[in-house]
Order: sequence, then C-alpha cells, then structure tokens
Amino acid sequence: MTMNPTELKGALQAIIYAADEPATLDQIAAAVGEEKHVVRTALDEMIATYTAEDRGIEIRAVAGGYRFYTKPQHHDVVRRFIKSLRPPLRLTMPALETLAVISYRQPVTGPEIQEIRGVNVSGVIKTLLEKRLITTAGRKAVLGRPILYRTSKEFLMRFGLSDLDELPSLKEFEQLARAALGADEGIALNEPGAAESQSEPVPESLDATQEQAKPTDVELDQKAENPKVESASS
Repeated sequence: MTMNPTELKGALQAIIYAADEPATLDQIAAAVGEEKHVVRTALDEMIATYTAEDRGIEIRAVAGGYRFYTKPQHHDVVRRFIKSLRPPLRLTMPALETLAVISYRQPVTGPEIQEIRGVNVSGVIKTLLEKRLITTAGRKAVLGRPILYRTSKEFLMRFGLSDLDELPSLKEFEQLARAALGADEGIALNEPGAAESQSEPVPESLDATQEQAKPTDVELDQKAENPKVESASS
C-alpha cells in the first residue's frame, strides 16, 4: 500500500510508540508496506522535527532501531513523577554495594561478585532479585555454568535511567541511590538476619571496572528519559 507523507508519519509514530523494543527499519517498512528508503527519509524528517520543536519527547535511533524518549531537559521532572508512583525501597549498604558491582560489571556471576566484595553475597543477591532490581541473564560458559546477573527494567526505572550508558561514576552512585530509593530513609544500615557487615567499604577494585564494556542487550525501559511514558512502565 502507498501512504501520503502525513499518513506515513502518523503510522511511524504509532509503531515506534507501541514497540516494546527499538523498532528496526526493516520491521517498520514491512509493517507499512513501503520501501526502506522512503521510510528512512520520513524517519529522518520526524527526528529533525521532534528535535527542533518544543516537544517533551523525541525519536532516537538506538540499538539498530527507533524509539521515543523524553528530552534531557525534562529528566528531573520525570524522575520526580516516577518516584512519586513508587513507595520508598529500602536497601542495606551491603545490598547497595552489591548492586553497584552488578551495575558496572554486568553480566556478572555470583562468584565474581563475591571475589570483588570479599564476602558471601548469596543472601544479598536473593534480596535484589526479590526487589526486582536485578534479573538473571543466562549462565556463563565456564565450569559449573554459574548464573549471570544483570540489572533489570525496575532498576532503570528506580534510578531514572534510560539505559546503562547513563550510569554515573561510582563516587556519585550512592548519592543517586539515596535520591532514587527514598533519600536517607532508602538506605538501611542492615536488614534483620543480614550476614554482612554494615561497615564494609566498596572495594577500590570496583573503580577500575566501571568503564568496562556494558551489555549490549540492555532492556531499555519506559522510565525517566525513557520511552513512552516516557518514563515508566513497560
């Protein structure tokens, strides 16, 4: 079928908005029944229009496809809005430190986390899984095939991030965590029955890993700089 330019752009907006993952050029072209070069031209025009106009959202080419995001100047407002939708989430310092390791080293196994932190982290990993801040990411192809862990969509929403490229430096991580998890009340010194010491420092070795490659299969969520809401819910 052939659409006029206005109809085509309307269809592209609807497809990109509805897609759970970045919509690829091939997928979009197949859906609207147009040649890829026609769709690409229309997308380029839409991207330029959304960028130039005083709109709260924009279209970006990410991960081989296209997606809606809120504009950077609105991130603080969106973060406050998303935070208001969720009750404060309490984490112990050991849990926060383990979450930091996973965030900057993901995907990472339990034994690797334990080696970095120097303590048994099985209980903390269970807590982070229960709070849906991390999720499993398959198994590592080594002896024993240990489970790999990575941060989740809930993590991105709680921290108001569109993807892991927005992770702050480790020195800023705790400050961001306090803001995202309910100010000072969001960081509990310890949980009943917690096996780890509340005074454990974050290992310096973690700083040397924060710039390592981040996963390429990051699930972008609808969070604060996020797609659709843009900002929360997926």
